[in-house]
Amino acid sequence: MPVCIGYLAVSFTLGIVARKAGISPVPATIMSLTNLTSAGEFAAISLIAGGAAYIELALTQLIINLRYMLMSCALSQKVDPNLPLRHRLLIGVGITDEIFGLAITRQDLLSPSYFYGIMAVAVPGWTLGTAFGAYLGGLLPTSVLTALSVALYGMFISIIIPAAKENKIILGLEIISMGASYAFSVIPGLKSLSEGLRITILTAAIAGIAAVMFPRKEEPEDA
Repeated sequence: MPVCIGYLAVSFTLGIVARKAGISPVPATIMSLTNLTSAGEFAAISLIAGGAAYIELALTQLIINLRYMLMSCALSQKVDPNLPLRHRLLIGVGITDEIFGLAITRQDLLSPSYFYGIMAVAVPGWTLGTAFGAYLGGLLPTSVLTALSVALYGMFISIIIPAAKENKIILGLEIISMGASYAFSVIPGLKSLSEGLRITILTAAIAGIAAVMFPRKEEPEDA
């Protein structure tokens, strides 16, 4: 439920931005229904408003959302190796930063129903928020809209903090990740990279180093 509420708040702002960019409520809602990516959608709306070419729009989405490929690879180790392809594809469609954060901290293998349960509240929350924002956003004061825009960050923090409390390695990696992310945003040359590319580089580098330095012990198989 926290994921649904957080998505509802953030996508409400997205709906307002889409409407201001000249996108009518129905296309904006369909976009959120078929694209569970806040950074990707905000970037797409900006490009559409600026009259960008289709190829530029496609490449931007590819770069911004490339991190989901890395998340999918990581989560593939958390499901049954014999899980049918149809379930893997459906799960892949619903992977977001927050859903990944919830799933990756679980110690046991995850069933398709676990992912479908989260998606059943996350997708409606994201979609309805966009619809409400597109239709009703103009009625709210600026102060309320500003508060809604930070809701997603608060939700994500609430996901990663419990894991950090239980595992010092995860705590260290989270601190390193935040420091590296800040460095990429201020260092000349690196700060010119797109947000999606920065996230992809940092995710691959930090996750790869952590996997080598702190390999996860495999549980012994039952005889």
